[in-house]
Amino acid sequence: MNGMTLKNCNAGFTMFELIVVIAIVGIIAAVGTPTFRYITASNRIASEVNALLGDMQFARSLAVKEGQSVTVCTSTNGTSCAGARTWQGGWIVFMDPNVNQTPASAAAILRVQPAFTGSDTFTGGGSPVFTYATFNRMGYAPTGQTAVINISLHDSTNNAPWIRCLAVNPIGSVLTEKNGEHLFGATATSCS
Repeated sequence: MNGMTLKNCNAGFTMFELIVVIAIVGIIAAVGTPTFRYITASNRIASEVNALLGDMQFARSLAVKEGQSVTVCTSTNGTSCAGARTWQGGWIVFMDPNVNQTPASAAAILRVQPAFTGSDTFTGGGSPVFTYATFNRMGYAPTGQTAVINISLHDSTNNAPWIRCLAVNPIGSVLTEKNGEHLFGATATSCS
């Protein structure tokens, strides 16, 4: 048995190895966390503004296709227009043959966007305040304004790089803008 001595095997990590791994993980977390926060906030805001943009474009194309008016308006209950300038409370898209911003029946409602779950604010501007857009059979949505109307989306921190706007020009064309942009030219107010 003299030649059969068992070597003493140590399994595990040394204290130095453990400290090095913890330091590396800490550095990666310190660098990655702000970037991750920016990416998630930016994606959430882009998703929210694009939801309204998509519904406006849907309403416009449907109005042309069906040959009758389609309205997009703020709605907190999903069945009627709220008349509020706060779009984060939700909105509806509906056939509006009477052009009175009132759904004729529940069947007239085509899409319902529920309220945002977070604390982002999505506020319509203009005077009078922009609370709806009614697209006619030619695809126009006369706003009654001479300038472009912005619906501004802000996160809870009001961080300037995350501000987005949905711009509606006097004939009803719809675009999204970033903070400080005015894509419709000289008549546009800056997104803020």
